Amino acid sequence: MTVAVRVIPCLDVDAGRVVKGVNFTNLRDAGDPVELADRYDTEGADEVTFLDVSASSGDRETMIDVVRRTAEEIFVPLTVGGGVRSAEDVDRLLRAGADKVGVNTAAIARPELIAEIADRFGNQVLTLSVDARRVTGDTTTPSGYEVTTHGGRRGTGIDAVEWAERGAELGAGEILLNSMDADGTTGGFDLEMLRAVRERVHVPLVASGGAGTPEHFVAAARAGADAVLAASVFHFGTLTVGEVKDAMRAAGVEVR
Repeated sequence: MTVAVRVIPCLDVDAGRVVKGVNFTNLRDAGDPVELADRYDTEGADEVTFLDVSASSGDRETMIDVVRRTAEEIFVPLTVGGGVRSAEDVDRLLRAGADKVGVNTAAIARPELIAEIADRFGNQVLTLSVDARRVTGDTTTPSGYEVTTHGGRRGTGIDAVEWAERGAELGAGEILLNSMDADGTTGGFDLEMLRAVRERVHVPLVASGGAGTPEHFVAAARAGADAVLAASVFHFGTLTVGEVKDAMRAAGVEVR
């Protein structure tokens, strides 16, 4: 059975505001997260994702409030990630109105966290975010892609394709695969990386990083993505969710 490809606007939230840069640097203000999420819901987004890009203890309470207010306004699923370190953090976000929660750095440090969350809440609640970059001449990453942390600034030596596969085995319900090389560049998704992960992972795969034109979304879907995620092209009015869906339909890609 063919599953319709989801279109997901992503909002990077810092101290209660949406920000966006290139390769996670030179961030600029993109608006109020609740207002933007409401707009995307109206435009026909299938889901909305929030990523807390500062995730300090002080900003955590701000983010909980943002999640709560957003959940009251929108009718599509809300995924929240950034700074999630424990099952208790997941519990707080779900109680605030999140439908799914993303983990990243904490799962790299302690992979059993994935299983703990999946066992307690169900794997449909858990998204494993994988921030990956291309590497050359590194025998520890046979796929040519390395997992990074700290906005792509810190390498881990972990092969990104192998990590995505392991995360799914441990209980992640979907993989959010973000190309740190392409992030914010609007030059297109890393299709080679998408195909490599698709071959090894059988849970839903969300493509992230690099969307700039409707054709980029089509190409990601054809490379095996179950969902396509973007930020700046939506925030700054380059594209609307409806335009992306229309282009995908015209190309023969089933969308909701």
